Amino acid sequence: MNKVVFVVGPTASGKTALGIEIAKRFSGEVISADSMQIYKGIHIASAAPDKAEMQGIPHHLLEFLDTNCQFSVADYVKLARECIDDIQGRGKLPIVVGGTGLYISSLLDNTAYLEEKTDPDLRKELEKQFDTLGAEEMLKKLSEFDPDTAKRLHPNDRRRIIRAFEVFRTTGKTITEQNELSHLNESQIDPLVIGITYEDRQRLYDRINKRVDIMIENGLLDEAQKAYRESAVKGGFQAIGHKELFGYIKGTATLEEATELLKMQTRRYAKRQLTWFRKDQRINWIYADIEGNSCEKACQIVQNFVKE
Repeated sequence: MNKVVFVVGPTASGKTALGIEIAKRFSGEVISADSMQIYKGIHIASAAPDKAEMQGIPHHLLEFLDTNCQFSVADYVKLARECIDDIQGRGKLPIVVGGTGLYISSLLDNTAYLEEKTDPDLRKELEKQFDTLGAEEMLKKLSEFDPDTAKRLHPNDRRRIIRAFEVFRTTGKTITEQNELSHLNESQIDPLVIGITYEDRQRLYDRINKRVDIMIENGLLDEAQKAYRESAVKGGFQAIGHKELFGYIKGTATLEEATELLKMQTRRYAKRQLTWFRKDQRINWIYADIEGNSCEKACQIVQNFVKE
């Protein structure tokens, strides 16, 4: 199996800089695993690295998609696998860097996703049925053929409840059956997963707050205003980092209030990321606030890995 390094962790933890440093030292190339950085037009909000930050290291799956385009985790896994094969085929080390837990775990576990089938007429029928019967009754009906999914879904999760019916009606398989089938394939990569975070959670939150201030200084408000105008015309995608500023743009909040909201929502996002990653026992955690030189420790771990 081919060796692949993963650098994961919460937002503002230092993943980008660490991934680039590892790539510089071990002749690697970076593959983004960030569900926001795939989109064009939200460069500041997504904290995507610019050319200066990349330091000449090739980056893949960054800012290649319009925000009105659909993109699933299955699409990500397919493209990331292609990138891994291409990078390894040129004798380089693939380094997957990001904080989107589902992208990371699906790639690590070689999750196989069935082709998504959609039927607009069926979707409308199910939406009407949901609105007529209500969530509790729909979950009751769902439990008749897929009790595990019905038990897992919250009544407020209208989209996923409808999707569970749609999948069964279009494929003949339940969401539960598809999830079981998706994990039957053995992984084709030999991974090293490094996680970077802070032992003192407040240190991480301070970094988040400071980064938001820098984003505002660097033109986040202009970027958000453009996104607001486009969403008014096209609807659809609203990135974290933009939607929190919409109150200020609409005149219902001060800039200070909108900025504090963005900081709070970003801290909450970081907490959710940590909750996700804590479940994965494969991660070698490095605590940037207690390790002394976290980059050197990470590179030593990579050195031992590539020599195996």
